[in-house]
Amino acid sequence: MQKTWKFKLGIILLIVCVIAFLSIPAVPFLNLENSTKITLSTVLFVIGEIAFWVGGILLGKELFTKYKTYMNPKNWFKTKSGGMDNTSV
Repeated sequence: MQKTWKFKLGIILLIVCVIAFLSIPAVPFLNLENSTKITLSTVLFVIGEIAFWVGGILLGKELFTKYKTYMNPKNWFKTKSGGMDNTSV
């Protein structure tokens, strides 16, 4: 299946989003002034949000909704209904 440039850009933006959000907790440990730390944290947060939403728009509603439900903590420990069960043999 040939991936379009929109799909590839959407995946790259979602990766940028994850990197931006994961780097925010490291900002307090940097050797910077407090005002610079606050500014850097805010910029990383805004970049992460913009990359997330633009990447989701580029990937499409179906794929975006699918991964959004995977990332919801309410769904992490639910068992999936469906599939094969032993009672139908």
